[in-house]
Amino acid sequence: MSEAFPKSTETPFPTFDANPAVDQFRAFAEKGMEQSREAYSRFKEGAEDAQKAVEASFENARAVSSELSLKSLAAMRANTELSFSHLEALMGVKTVSDFVELQSSFMRKQMELAMNQAKEIQTVSTKSVEELTRPLKDVVGKNWTDLKVA
Repeated sequence: MSEAFPKSTETPFPTFDANPAVDQFRAFAEKGMEQSREAYSRFKEGAEDAQKAVEASFENARAVSSELSLKSLAAMRANTELSFSHLEALMGVKTVSDFVELQSSFMRKQMELAMNQAKEIQTVSTKSVEELTRPLKDVVGKNWTDLKVA
């Protein structure tokens, strides 16, 4: 019996050499891994910088809080001392005109003191906001620059 299909050593399909494709895939995978390592490294550095900035901000917040507390206590002390000295002076008032003059003087001193205290607290507050935000601004600026470069 003869065979319907003769046996042939040739295949009807061309042979496919997988080695170049494997080499290309390996190169692609290695490049992807290298890019992933670089991205992870940048992310890690950014996270560490952010952590340091937050820690610095908290330390600055503690220092600023102490300074504001001291300024507030000094203001309260000055107001209390002024009030007690005014009360002592009121005890020695003999006439209504002396009372009005003393009261006017007290109110003027009280207003000047309040304005000076408000200026001091505003100065400390402005400085504190700058100090609190500086570490975070620096990190964000650095990371933004790095992001633009990448």
